[in-house]
Amino acid sequence: MSRTLDPHLELLTRLAQPSELRILLLVLDGVGDLTTADQPRTALELADTPHLDALATRSALGRIVPVARGVTPGSGPGHLALFGYDVTRPETDIGRGVLEALGIDLDLRPGDVAARGNFATADADGNLTDRRAGRIPTAECQRLVTKLREHLAASGVTDPEVILEAGEGHRFVLVLRGDGLSPALVDTDPQRLGAPPLDPAPAEGAFDTEKARATATAVQRLLTLFHEALADEPQANRTLLRGFSTLPHLPSMRDLYGLRCGAFAAYPLYRGVAKACGMEVFEVPKDLGKAVDAVAKRQDDYDYVFFHVKPTDAAGEDGDVAEKARVIEEVDRQLPRFLDLGFDVVAITGDHSTPAPMKAHSWHPVPLLLHGPRCFVDDCTRFDEKQAILGHLGTFPSRHLMGLLLANAGRLAKYGA
Repeated sequence: MSRTLDPHLELLTRLAQPSELRILLLVLDGVGDLTTADQPRTALELADTPHLDALATRSALGRIVPVARGVTPGSGPGHLALFGYDVTRPETDIGRGVLEALGIDLDLRPGDVAARGNFATADADGNLTDRRAGRIPTAECQRLVTKLREHLAASGVTDPEVILEAGEGHRFVLVLRGDGLSPALVDTDPQRLGAPPLDPAPAEGAFDTEKARATATAVQRLLTLFHEALADEPQANRTLLRGFSTLPHLPSMRDLYGLRCGAFAAYPLYRGVAKACGMEVFEVPKDLGKAVDAVAKRQDDYDYVFFHVKPTDAAGEDGDVAEKARVIEEVDRQLPRFLDLGFDVVAITGDHSTPAPMKAHSWHPVPLLLHGPRCFVDDCTRFDEKQAILGHLGTFPSRHLMGLLLANAGRLAKYGA
């Protein structure tokens, strides 16, 4: 295993040792934000967070950079970095399709190509007006997926085999199964409005361009059929595909750190990335209080618990700083319940920033709060971006957070004599 690890992860693996202290990683997806002329205060600054602020006075603050300065991360790399993996290495380049498929418990096989799909809205000219089809509810997504399946069956297309499953909201998963498939395709989502979906095409530098071209042709045929099936839909009349990928080969967190890891998330992607790292995964309700109940029932089974909060990111993507602040306040109300569960080391942060003025993921550093019995207590009195800049932890790569969590939990041996 050591020959495949980056030097930092190999060092942590060599030093990892047992301990009775337990770790909680509370991820507020996309929590980081910006101050601008039009938005003088971030969501963390706007939010009334007495419990987070009280914890900040007994903790250390800092900021993390998910990939590298100036690099905007997707959700997959953002989380893998939090778990200690170097997301710039080829083996951690896991496409969104696989993560979504794992998150809804699809039985992926070697050679399968998975893609994450969005239902979207296009105008009469074929240009996108909404990349998420108004964030349709899951029940509507299930109806649309059934409609696509029926149209595919009527078309007689059988090669490659096509597996379609509804996800959360506007999302679905497409899996292609057969011989000669390649995941080396570009996304069909142009990531902007006022433009048509992109045609499937081989990615630049594809290892086997012949297989990639054949796969792109098969995907184009499927998309044509999808759009035929959706032609009479008033809202979800297009499909966009992202993150073509195959099964990853990551060392598990148990093998790396000797941790029994449990993941609690309401959305498939985040369960998928946790499963790819070898965690035991639990689907929890979207109601935050009920989700905390689920952790309370199982938390004694794990040395390390990852808990994911999605709505902060969704509010940021909608440009709604007030809603983002409201979600943070909801987390703050539940924080005493988390702390009462008896975790010894607690980290609160995000996988990336999703500033409301940008309505998208960004490269900006993410605020971090770290609490534990061996943690340096700095002078910060509030959990927000400006206080995090002043915190004792400074600004460092996200993948180094895992070392701090292990060290504060007494799970790293001394290095050298």
